[in-house]
Amino acid sequence: MTLLFENCEIQEDRRELRREHTVVHVEPQVFDVLVYLVRHRDRVVSKDELIRSVWDGRFVSDDTVASRVSAARRAIGDSGAEQRFIRTVTRRGFRFVGEVRGAPNAGPTPTAVPSPAPHSFGLQQRVRFCQASDGAHLAVASAGVGMPLVKAANWLNHIEFDWHSPVWSPLFRRLAAQCQLVRYDERGIGLSDREVEDFSFESFVDDLETVVDECGLHRFALLGISQGAAVSIAFAVRHPERVSRLVLCGGFAKGWRRRGNPADVARAEASVTLIREGWGQDNPAARQMFTSLIVPDATHEEMRWFNELERISASAETAIRLLNVLGDIDVTELLPRVAVPTLVLHSRGDARVPFEHGLMLARGIPDARFVALESNNHLILSHEAAWVRFIDEICGFLGEDEPQRLTAAV
Repeated sequence: MTLLFENCEIQEDRRELRREHTVVHVEPQVFDVLVYLVRHRDRVVSKDELIRSVWDGRFVSDDTVASRVSAARRAIGDSGAEQRFIRTVTRRGFRFVGEVRGAPNAGPTPTAVPSPAPHSFGLQQRVRFCQASDGAHLAVASAGVGMPLVKAANWLNHIEFDWHSPVWSPLFRRLAAQCQLVRYDERGIGLSDREVEDFSFESFVDDLETVVDECGLHRFALLGISQGAAVSIAFAVRHPERVSRLVLCGGFAKGWRRRGNPADVARAEASVTLIREGWGQDNPAARQMFTSLIVPDATHEEMRWFNELERISASAETAIRLLNVLGDIDVTELLPRVAVPTLVLHSRGDARVPFEHGLMLARGIPDARFVALESNNHLILSHEAAWVRFIDEICGFLGEDEPQRLTAAV
């Protein structure tokens, strides 16, 4: 359904907001808040109702709700001072007061409107399980329709928690609006089997192969973030006929132990001690070190989510095992053998994986396209300036026509 008011147009099925015929980039929760208020414009919507509808009743602060409403106002050319479209009703909630064309009101009273399913104005993900060759069960999530895009697992994922996280959710929902997005939790992590014997880089590549086979994906684009880049490179070299495009973000070819840098080794060994001593504690101090390296410019709320992700996604023992596996990664000899269109993105100020490692990937992969992002974050966040270019580059690259494959005459 299309909702029209003044110079704005909301296309719900495409999850797209246009203002004066120009697409306005908004994060998924902001879009959901705006649509919910517009659809229920005949009445005041309380904060509790917004939380039930947009956040599925999860705990969020009043500041979080207020920030999403403020962002919705900015996106449609409103402000807290003017309140031309979204009016704050003191101690009651919010009401959309603009004149809307294109849809009836949602209902006369709150009791007449059933509580929507989580993210009812957005995308629902579907979770299933598949089994690796050694018997390990892997949790797999998919959302959206269209061209398949598979995201390789990376440092401490949790497919359910990430889907609602302000760190990951804006990226995943934007990609799922364009593609069939498939994600999975690595063995030993998230919803996948926690107790596994084989925990190695080779098993990570095999798990990716298991996931795409079980999902019936014969040809797809592949997204590798952080150490997921090395896994994606190895898979693309092993199965070039199956990978249509390769997107690498914040990736590296050599792990910390293979780089020959004493400082990298010292930091990793100190990290092991810190994980062993404080990883599972309620106090997030030990986990905060990793969070501060990965997303140093995150908001307080984003850091809180990421600290909690680290705690619930893996035990201290598994986090240490994973850190040791990452140290021994080395796919440098595979780079010249990558034969699919490749996009490499890397933050200039990345403290977790320094910028030169992104350059190494782009220089080593034939005809790779390289994008330098003006950010200090290892994971690009939806509120920072680099976000728009980050999303535009990825979605534009994925949306390009696939190059014709040349076949030799027999």
